[in-house]
Order: sequence, then structure tokens, then C-alpha cells
Amino acid sequence: MAKKIDDAILDELLRGCERPEDLMAEGGLMRDLRKALMQRMLGAELTEHLGYEHGEVAPLVQTNRRNGVSRKTVKSEDGAFELEVPRDREGSFEPRLIGKGQTRIDGLDEKIIAMYARGMSVRDIRGHLEELYGLEVSPDLISRVTDAVLDEVKEWRSRALDAVYPVVIFDALRVKIRDKDSRIVKNKAVYLALGITGEGEREVLGLWIAENEGAKFWLSVMTELRNRGVQDILIAVVDGLKGFPEAITAAFPETMVQTCVVHLVRHSLNFCSWKDRKAVAAKLREVYVAETAEAAWDALEAFDADWGRQYPSIAQAWRRAWQEVIPFFAFGPEIRRVIYTTNAIESLNRIIRKAIKTRGSFPSEDAAEKLIYLAIRGHEKTSRTVRGWLTAVNQFAIMFEDRFKPIQG
Repeated sequence: MAKKIDDAILDELLRGCERPEDLMAEGGLMRDLRKALMQRMLGAELTEHLGYEHGEVAPLVQTNRRNGVSRKTVKSEDGAFELEVPRDREGSFEPRLIGKGQTRIDGLDEKIIAMYARGMSVRDIRGHLEELYGLEVSPDLISRVTDAVLDEVKEWRSRALDAVYPVVIFDALRVKIRDKDSRIVKNKAVYLALGITGEGEREVLGLWIAENEGAKFWLSVMTELRNRGVQDILIAVVDGLKGFPEAITAAFPETMVQTCVVHLVRHSLNFCSWKDRKAVAAKLREVYVAETAEAAWDALEAFDADWGRQYPSIAQAWRRAWQEVIPFFAFGPEIRRVIYTTNAIESLNRIIRKAIKTRGSFPSEDAAEKLIYLAIRGHEKTSRTVRGWLTAVNQFAIMFEDRFKPIQG
């Protein structure tokens, strides 16, 4: 049970404080109170270490005694202040409150990382800390704090995964990264794998940065997923990633590869003038909402008859991708909705783009990776179960009965 502070003590402490700023300002109550409490706690730690109170006579048989103080400046969210850290003669006292070499307390590192995750530059973070807390921190300190995230990234990228994922969506976005050898800024792709678990939860399985994709690259990704415990992927949703179908069937022979319908529609609309887009989109919808693959093909032919002369590239694009489009029509509406919707991956991409939009380019792949990881980490904290999953999962269990067993609640 928390100890209640006497009102008389509070009145005495607040005497002379007329505005909220008086609590937090240089020499204000909160900073002074924190400093006094920390000094008291450090003194109590040394008393416990030596076994006798300050002001008492040490036992005659004990050689270790109090030996003055050393001064240390620490930084916290209330600003910087100086502490007097008590010492002992033998140098065996190591405070738990403020460890040796520690100069930051009170979640300051977490604040720096949170600002970095929002896409703030090192200069912006320095200015923010100085303006709000009166703290002067070096660029080197901020870099060291954010670099600590790389250890977390390494652990996250090697964590064990589920044995089976009903759906995994593979997508890519482009970022500018300075090449470590040539020092030239290049456009590189960040590839993401967003899995839907047996419980219907969204989980980013990993991220990979590469300048060129291809079957060899994708096979390395699939091998990594297998090494981390993935034994089967029922449906892989992709958007024309080069070399992907060959690689995934090599690693997961039974996986059904499905082209992302939303991306295919958007690609099609790139060929249209603005005035025709609404009509073209409506006609294409007749293709992907068809009951069967045969009905969808007829709808595509009807589309080509109406719009083929004006926009011949659209039907051609659908025909080229048809083998990866038709798996879609084997499913009922519940599973189609899970496959068709790109809300999950697009929501994730929005979060990442928001974080990286203030960066013209990244100095290294590590710099890009840690910021993108932090964006993913923040997104997953708010991620929800896929809508309508209970109905969809029952259909998965029927269609893939030998490969997928729903987890019993």
C-alpha cells in the first residue's frame, strides 16, 4: 500500500510555487526533490553495504569505512543535475541506483528511441531534449542509444516462428541508402513478410534489404523462414516479385501462390486516363468477384471487348498473371476477403513511410533497418486480429485438412 504524504509536508514543499513551471524549472521543486531522494537512497545503499549508519562509529574489527563522496552529473527527463555519490575506503561499494559509468536515468534512452522511431533526425532529437528538458546531448550519445536497437533487431530476426501460416503477404517498398563501398546513394528495396497466424493475428515475420531481387534472393529468404521453424505456408500473396514463385515452390512445394488482386487493379489503372478510371475499375471488379475461374475469364474477355482497343495493356497484364490469379476463385468469400484485402500490409507500409519520409537517404543499411524495425514494433502493438477470421479459419481447416488444424480456444 502506497504511503500517504502528510498535507502539512506538501504545503511546506509547495510554498513559493505559483505556476506549473516552478515545479520543473532549473532549481524547481521536482528536480530538487528528486535529487534529495536519490541522495538519501545512495546513502542508504552505502549504510546497507557497510552495516552501520552514517554518524555512528564503525565496529572496531571493520576496516572498511565511509570515505567522502565523488560528484557525478546525471541526465534525466527533469534535466541534468549533480549528485554526490558516497564512497568507501576499499572501493567495493557499487550503487544499484546509479551504476558505475551510468550517466542517464529515468527512461531517457527510451525517450530518445521513441523520437527516433517517429522519424526525427539526430539534430531534431537534440533540439527537442534541449528545449523541453534543458538537456544537452551529443550526436554520438544519440547514435549509441539508437544503435543498441540493432541487438534487438538481430534477436527479432532470428526468433522462432510458427510451424504453419495460413497466409503470408510479401511486399516491398523503396528506400534510399548510401552504399558502403561506393558511397553512392542507391534505391534499395525493403522486403517485408506479413504472416497471418492460426489465431488470425498479424505478425511481421521479417524484413530484408536488397538491391536486386531474383530466385536466388527469394530462395535465401524461404530457407531462412524454414530454419526458423516454418514448415508450411498455405497461401503466399505476392505482387509480381521477380523469381518468387520458383523460390517458394522449391522451399514449400504445396504453397499456393496468389497474385495480389488489389495491386493488379492499381497497376491496370496506371494505363488509364483519369476520366476513365472509375469505369475501368468497375468493369475489372466483375473479373475478380466472379464465382469461378471460368466466369472470371469470361468477364476478362468482356472487359477486353469494351476497353481493349483503348487500353490493350490491361487485359494483357491480367492474362500474363492469370496462373497466379485463378487460385483466388477456389475459395469462398471469407477466405477471399482475407487474401484480397491489403489493408494490413498497406497500414504497415504507411507507418514505415511516415517514419522514413523525413530522411532523404540513410547512411547505411543498419540505419534503415533499425528505424524500419522500430516502426514495425510500434505497429504490432496496435495490430488486431483479422476481421472475420473465425469463419475463414473453418474454411481453411476444410480446404487444407491435411496441412492445417485450427488452434482450439
